[in-house]
Amino acid sequence: MRPVLSDVLQGAPGWSLGLWRARPGPQPVGWRTALAGALSAMLSQEVRERRLFLWLPVFFLAGILAYFAAAQEPSPVAPLVAMALFAAVHVWSGRRGAIGFSRLSLVLAFVFAGFSAGVLRTASMAAPALAAIKVAKVTAFVETVDPRKSGGRLLLRVGAIEGLAADATPSRLRVTVRTLDGVRAGAFIRATMRLVPPAEPSEPGGYDFSREAFYMGIGGVGSVVSRVEDAPAFDVSAIARLNAAIDRARNDLTARIATAIGGDDGAVAAALVTGKRGLIGEGANDVLRGAGIYHVVSISGLHMVLAAGLFMWSLRALLALSPAIALYWPVKKISALFAMLGATAYCIFAGSEVATERSLVMIIVMLGAVLCDRPALSMRNLAIAALLVMAREPESVMGPSFQMSFSAVAAMIALFERGPQAEPGERGQGWWARVARALAVMLLTTFVAGVATGAYASFHFHRINPYSLIGNSLTLPLVEFVVMPMALLGVVTGPFGLDGPVWSIMGYGITGMMEVSRHVAGIAGSTRYVEGFGVGALLTISLGLMWLTLWRSAIRYAGIPVALAGLLMAQAARPPDLAVDAAARSLAVRGFSGRFAVLNGKGNDFAVSQWLLGDADSRKPGAPELAGEGRCDASGCVTRLIDGRTVALVLTPAALAEDCQRADIVVTRLHVFGRCTGPELVLDGEHFAARGATELRLAPDGSLALRTARIETIDRPWSPRRTPRFARAPRREERDARDPYEAREEDGDMRAFAAE
Repeated sequence: MRPVLSDVLQGAPGWSLGLWRARPGPQPVGWRTALAGALSAMLSQEVRERRLFLWLPVFFLAGILAYFAAAQEPSPVAPLVAMALFAAVHVWSGRRGAIGFSRLSLVLAFVFAGFSAGVLRTASMAAPALAAIKVAKVTAFVETVDPRKSGGRLLLRVGAIEGLAADATPSRLRVTVRTLDGVRAGAFIRATMRLVPPAEPSEPGGYDFSREAFYMGIGGVGSVVSRVEDAPAFDVSAIARLNAAIDRARNDLTARIATAIGGDDGAVAAALVTGKRGLIGEGANDVLRGAGIYHVVSISGLHMVLAAGLFMWSLRALLALSPAIALYWPVKKISALFAMLGATAYCIFAGSEVATERSLVMIIVMLGAVLCDRPALSMRNLAIAALLVMAREPESVMGPSFQMSFSAVAAMIALFERGPQAEPGERGQGWWARVARALAVMLLTTFVAGVATGAYASFHFHRINPYSLIGNSLTLPLVEFVVMPMALLGVVTGPFGLDGPVWSIMGYGITGMMEVSRHVAGIAGSTRYVEGFGVGALLTISLGLMWLTLWRSAIRYAGIPVALAGLLMAQAARPPDLAVDAAARSLAVRGFSGRFAVLNGKGNDFAVSQWLLGDADSRKPGAPELAGEGRCDASGCVTRLIDGRTVALVLTPAALAEDCQRADIVVTRLHVFGRCTGPELVLDGEHFAARGATELRLAPDGSLALRTARIETIDRPWSPRRTPRFARAPRREERDARDPYEAREEDGDMRAFAAE
């Protein structure tokens, strides 16, 4: 860093972002002048090093977040016009030397560009979705099959659903089936299925599967309830047929690897190669999570980097065997191009999931930098990759994969921009010094990546793994030097039938990895649960992390108090005292013990698991002690809040009249039509149909603060506005005319979503 601070203190002119200029001539040197001069000098350095470009993806991201925060679907024209207008102002003001105005207009142009990306993406994904429970015969094309320990999960391209018009038929369904006998990707099938709309969040601010399903083109989920039969073929897109062919190859390879190695080790090995994780037992999953290395079975950054690196290294080493080629051909660039093609092929074979595609974009950008004689690992390349990913799939910014991967890579690049790089004198050191340095760098990068992603893991998964540094440090060498090379060799030798010994060697590496993971996961406190906190705290922490990583001068350290403020906000978050799922099937109440007592009236285990995790509670759904002091029978459940108020969960009409007389708070999926006037608060079917999952918090004055997963003004394609179901109590003949399954389930069945 240049000694510009002394120049500024002596009165040298400085400037910051083109928005202001230091006054020329001698100035009194007070602390304010010194501070202003120091800030001006640091910002001038950032401008000289072209760091302002790195903030453009941040403003693009802000536009995407603004789009998803809108209560109603915005106009598709307004953001595009605003983007074009500010882009034109940027060009015009730049030509006239108005640097500050030009930069401000560029910022706004990128904000509206992000907003426009969300609008256009949503418009391109518009498709019908189920509005209610449906039990009907479905004719479909099997696009993918995900085998599990028992049965499997199918992604279907729908041909027809009995009783639904063509314009109301979802294009895709995701269903579970008890047995995969005779079911393969690429088959045309017909079966009776029980289908429900994609699930809304089970808690306010929680995971929204309905939004994710919308962008995947999935309009319903459910299960197959009859025998699967062959069906006549119908027109299916070439992309769907290609996906089915790739999926068949993935499943064949998965079965081959799992059989060759055997047990959970074989299932883990298969997941490392093909991304099919359904065969891994829950015990093995817990071990991988406890050791902090579950990411190795999700094909994303680690796999794509190792695959691209192996492709590049292999070809470069092969070409280097010829002196003529090595001396007269651009071997490095040829190898980088080959790695780009190989990584793309691997991404397609692995199913082209969001995390895999995101990693592919990052790798292509960085290898493209090699082709242009630029450094591959740079913050600028990361910014370009982020822009490309967000422009293509703006919805990905709402998920943990995008957030954790980009934050980890940004933190590591920021570390090594000024961090531990080999000095010229160090390159001649012995092998032991190099190994020690490599180990130190690996530990440091693992630690930095863990710190950078900790807030996102806590927010989305409500858990952290303190010993992930140990787990990753001990297992990743096995993955990098044994498992992944054998995986690549096995894929290459498989078509020749020579892959059996390769999978055996890979199995030894997997066995070692799992053994180390079991020891790490067995350490007391290997998994710590974290109470849920709000989006505001996460955004504040994110701003602090971006400030720390995107700047290079000392101004970056201003991000530390911002990140700490976000941590304090997260720490101050107050958990709910009462939680109800979107269908009023289950209810959790904070009792006198301070922990949740769960009244699982209709068995919504998925919602219960989310409540417990968000409350930093390690108990599992179905545990006998969860009920606490609550009592349940076939008609409903009764318990008490921590302040002594009685809470009733009403399941049948017969119990409604009694509970309306004796309970302080009544929760029911039934429609009471204003007839339950005794309780202090009544949450009935109309409330949950309009507002979804609900939380209550007790204020110091004893009042109840209500928070819901949706508000009545929300009207988005994945969460359409709900109109009141009944303006009056239905007559008997109207009730009898309702679909029997719908009448039995009232406003929806959440059981199908527990598996999601």
